[in-house]
Amino acid sequence: MADETSSAADQVAEVAQKVAPTASEAVDKIAAEAGMLADLFGGFLTRLQQPWTLYQMGIIFGMIVLAHFLKLWLRPKLRTWLASQGYQKWVLRFSVVFVNRFALLMFTIMSWCTYWVMQSITWPSRSYFIYVAAAIATSWFLIAGFSRLVKNNSLRNILRWLASGYAALKITGLWDNSSRLLDSIAFETQGFRLSLLMILTALCTLAVLFVLASSLTKNVNNKLSSSTDIDPSIKVLLQKVAQIVFYGAAFLIGLKTIGFDLSNLALLTGAIGLGLGFGLQKIVSNLVSGVIILLDKSIKPGDVISLGDTFGWITGLGARYASITTRDGREYLVPNEDFITSQVINWTHSSDFVRLDIHFGVAYDSDPHEVKRIATDAPKSVNRVVSAPAPVCHVINFGDSSIDFKLRFWIKDPTAGLTNIRGNVYLALWDALKENGIEIPFPRRDVHVHNSVPLIPAMPKD
Repeated sequence: MADETSSAADQVAEVAQKVAPTASEAVDKIAAEAGMLADLFGGFLTRLQQPWTLYQMGIIFGMIVLAHFLKLWLRPKLRTWLASQGYQKWVLRFSVVFVNRFALLMFTIMSWCTYWVMQSITWPSRSYFIYVAAAIATSWFLIAGFSRLVKNNSLRNILRWLASGYAALKITGLWDNSSRLLDSIAFETQGFRLSLLMILTALCTLAVLFVLASSLTKNVNNKLSSSTDIDPSIKVLLQKVAQIVFYGAAFLIGLKTIGFDLSNLALLTGAIGLGLGFGLQKIVSNLVSGVIILLDKSIKPGDVISLGDTFGWITGLGARYASITTRDGREYLVPNEDFITSQVINWTHSSDFVRLDIHFGVAYDSDPHEVKRIATDAPKSVNRVVSAPAPVCHVINFGDSSIDFKLRFWIKDPTAGLTNIRGNVYLALWDALKENGIEIPFPRRDVHVHNSVPLIPAMPKD
């Protein structure tokens, strides 16, 4: 037991001896880069104490104050003017960048004008800090404008701060030392190295690529939606394919850009395949079923269907489920697999026409031929009933109290509801029968009493 403990202690000591020099070298490297950056920043502060530098700082401060007062005076008038012009939404959306950063815009314009004037009347070195201020203000303004393309507020703010910091360091000449410092803060193991600089670069690169993929996907979806030559189910399939291709390409390009070896994804792909085989069977089944539905066009957006007790119309086809909206406003998310394995009634699969039946009866003293004529004319006064195919009426039974009929008529807009149109046709039929004196009977029964018994029981004898 003592020998095993001693052996384990020796192994730990050996690992510590290997790790200690590496950790010490990393700390020394970080300290060296931080020292160089501190020296550079110290020189920058020393330069700030020169007379002409102080003059430039005073000019910059004066322009900041002037830009602030211009914002208070002109921005309300600019907002009122934009609201009265009736511009399109995308114009107003980008005009918000100018309005909300009106002071920054004014400062940028004044800084460049001051820089060009000082370049022409004095030494170039005496306008260096004004140039730096103008360049930083310009970059921040452009970053604020382009960041509006990112819809997610959190991601937009992160990108804005990272890009603004990069622009400020690049313009002031501190980026090279800062990047080396960020790159020295790294994690290394078995040939794999991950630094803080790589993480920040990956975040910015992937964010930009995902924004570009989102924009391309939206454009493709708009083009497909406006096309009238493509079947609705094919439109949905193409939109899903475009979304997968663009976002997948953005992810892979982003990983390749930061130096990630894509061959390392083989292990991840194998793990995903194993997970699909065991724990994600239903998800894969729904995904495959969704593709089959889109390809065979069995259902498509706008179709009126019945699935079990659910009756409604398809409002959307997703990768995992289909959205069915009913007449009472409920939205059912039905897995795609149910459309493959269950019986589905598609009322509008090959045609928009839907035939509805209603049953009624009339008294035996009515003329059946006249009743058929009146019944077939009654639905024609209802708006949603189509004239071709024309309504028909048939005698289906001689009941106990009535002659029973079935009235059939056609509609072309089942999404507007079935119960309401049946109710309207019933009312039209009621009015027509009443106008022609035809009675709708109610059940009648003749009761015969046999072997009657006294209603008052006999009184007992004393």
